[in-house]
Amino acid sequence: MKYRVRVWRQTGPTAKGKLVDYEIDGVTAEMSFLEMLDVLNERLQLEGDDPVAFDHDCREGICGACGVMIDGVAHGPGKATTTCQLHMRQFDPADPIVVEPWRAAPFPVLRDLVVDRTALDRVIEAGGYISTRAGAAPDAHALPVPKPDADSAFEAAACIGCGACVAACPNGSSMLFTAAKATHLGVLPQGQPERYTRARDMVETQDDLGFGGCTLTGECAAVCPKGIPLSTISRLNHDVLSAALRAG
Repeated sequence: MKYRVRVWRQTGPTAKGKLVDYEIDGVTAEMSFLEMLDVLNERLQLEGDDPVAFDHDCREGICGACGVMIDGVAHGPGKATTTCQLHMRQFDPADPIVVEPWRAAPFPVLRDLVVDRTALDRVIEAGGYISTRAGAAPDAHALPVPKPDADSAFEAAACIGCGACVAACPNGSSMLFTAAKATHLGVLPQGQPERYTRARDMVETQDDLGFGGCTLTGECAAVCPKGIPLSTISRLNHDVLSAALRAG
């Protein structure tokens, strides 16, 4: 099959970018979206042009590196699917495909579809840890955890930090990401000592980094490839308010 693709090209952070049209032939329905970009890059290199820069690593929907906007949707039309796991059978060859980088102030474009997402690392550094005694590993089930709490922690820990929630949010908020990282520690017994200060510090850090405020529009949860629920943000808001009350 032949596809028409409009790809954002930008040579550097301060350069002016633009959408460039390409026709890509020899694409099969079984190819992933990134494999389609590989085909384009092979052709560009053979023609002596610069290949399209895009992030990728595991290509198994685990690492979160592959995120781009496809036709205005983070990770494209697939539900609970990362870009690398999106297949070309989901696209009509008659319709052009627009591919752009994440659009958020804390995610500056480095080149083409590659953005700097280290701001998310700064949020984790602000509170993504627990205080515990080092030593031998405890016996299995030595610290009982209620199943609902374990389920909530596991659900939140599924976040891969791809940044789709930020890119999809009309405010550029990272609240779903921050809530997931705070929740998977805060609902477990081991995470209780820093539960409320963790929530406060992580939210303050995301605000300092330039992420927008959350208005619970729900776009973040709609595009999250791991299905992190919007209720996770409510849990974070509760902990932030509790931190303020305890400090007062």
